Amino acid sequence: MKWLRNLLKGASLTGALFAFQACYGIRYSPFDDGGEAPMSFTVVSHRSGDPIAGIRIFGEAYKNGYSQELGVSGDDGRCSVRIPYVKNQIGPHLHFEDPEGLYVPKDTTLADLRQRDIVIKMDEGR
Repeated sequence: MKWLRNLLKGASLTGALFAFQACYGIRYSPFDDGGEAPMSFTVVSHRSGDPIAGIRIFGEAYKNGYSQELGVSGDDGRCSVRIPYVKNQIGPHLHFEDPEGLYVPKDTTLADLRQRDIVIKMDEGR
């Protein structure tokens, strides 16, 4: 009889844990499928090291196969973006483009989304 009582206690505890998980869920990581990773970039001239304003940053939407604009660098060359993250992806493909055409467009693939404050050096086009 004692083993039956212990079995029922275990079953009720398990049921309570399942109910708790159903109500409150599992903590969502930004590095799960469909999440977004916050990143910051500083875009500078490769030759002079001066910050470049107005550089548009595009990122691939991997499952859909199209690019979307993530942000534009400010006067200090800095831009904070949120990059869509997909598990088991080598790294997001990013494209940096100067709408005025003064700098050569640059493509890069990030190896680690946990890296922060990345410096992107762009070559002059003219």
